Amino acid sequence: MENQARINPDEVRIFSGSSHPQLAAGIAAYLGVPLDPTRIRRFSNDNLYIQLGASVRSRKVFIVQSLFSPVNDYLVELLIMLDAARSAAATEVHAIIPYFSFARSDKKDAPRISITARLIADLMQTAGATHVMTMMLHSPQVHGFFSVPIDPLSSRKVMHEYFAQRDLSDTVIVTPDLGQAKQTTRFAKDMNLPMAAGIKERLSDTQVQLTGFVGDLTGKKRALVYDDEIATGGSVVEVSKLLVEKGIQEIWVACTHGVFTHGGLERLSAVPEITEIITTDTVNIPEEKRTPKLHILSTAPIFGEAIRRNSLRQSLGDLFVFNENS
Repeated sequence: MENQARINPDEVRIFSGSSHPQLAAGIAAYLGVPLDPTRIRRFSNDNLYIQLGASVRSRKVFIVQSLFSPVNDYLVELLIMLDAARSAAATEVHAIIPYFSFARSDKKDAPRISITARLIADLMQTAGATHVMTMMLHSPQVHGFFSVPIDPLSSRKVMHEYFAQRDLSDTVIVTPDLGQAKQTTRFAKDMNLPMAAGIKERLSDTQVQLTGFVGDLTGKKRALVYDDEIATGGSVVEVSKLLVEKGIQEIWVACTHGVFTHGGLERLSAVPEITEIITTDTVNIPEEKRTPKLHILSTAPIFGEAIRRNSLRQSLGDLFVFNENS
């Protein structure tokens, strides 16, 4: 940021919940402002006690909290922190949510269920959020569930910078799901590479069936399997098997949100043809759960830059997920 305008450290406060203080610290470092302390403890009845450790009166407050497991605990933390900032006379209260897991609950597809993503959006506004930043929503329409402004940021910039340094000859970008084809098409266009999409049927939360691909794999030796998030890894494993049958010799797996539940990371790492797994730090993966094939890219510069521009009333358009050049 040497040649860019800086925000006034006295006008903003950045706090972190307990889900991802490392990413919050990276964002604060990018901005050149301190990460202010948050005091979190539990009463004997398991209720949370949370205190923001610096004055927020008449200031812009940015609260960083990613919503992965234990997602319900982290959500309640976030709601309490939003309410605390609003009640202490903050002029603006920004919820920075790198991974919004509830984006998968975007529709009413069974009787007597909640559209949970909309409910959580309403709760955050009620708690005091005046603005939300997040990254790569699993279902883009969730953007419309929020009544406050929301900035859906893209991870394609850090992915592009990483893969632009690699030999991409004989490489095709593959999405496991036609539903994510638009996002993958933008990424393939960024990288100037061809694209193919898997034809997938989801049998259950942990089971998928692939029947083929839309796109030409002829003559390609390497596939870059690209997705917005990976949980159990079932879709990617099935895609990998089919790709190997089609003659692909090496597979790179890339996703924005490395959720990796129920042994998903280990499952992917066990596939011999998968030589590298690239994800971002929107989800905090403990050191002891990482494998040698895993490489994690930082999103702190993206969130930091978005916060900087927001504070200085500058456009964020080129950082958005739907921007053709982001």
